[in-house]
Amino acid sequence: MKELSDFYPQMINKLPEIDVNLQGVKGWLVQSQQCQVVLFEIKPIGKIPDHSHGAQWGIMLDGRMKLTINGKTRLYEKGDRYFIPSGIVHSAEFLTTVRVIDFFEDNDRYNVKDDQHAE
Repeated sequence: MKELSDFYPQMINKLPEIDVNLQGVKGWLVQSQQCQVVLFEIKPIGKIPDHSHGAQWGIMLDGRMKLTINGKTRLYEKGDRYFIPSGIVHSAEFLTTVRVIDFFEDNDRYNVKDDQHAE
């Protein structure tokens, strides 16, 4: 059963959810041949460990998180934007429920949840 967000409107809730193995993290996927855009809703789950991938640009819609990019940590809140260049190590700590839009350079960063391929 697809979980809905009370923050995002129905047109976003109808998008396919991403397959993510982190409890408290949901994302709705917009897919193109060149990139992916994910509208995330992340509970205050603590820290996501260091990792890297293709370039990522994001904008905070709601909440507070600490984002460490290439060893520099900053607090991000509603309206703040960030850019993580390709291959740069980064991590995040979610202090409250966070809603964010992330644009991923990689067009295969996330897959759709298995139970939604037919939607």
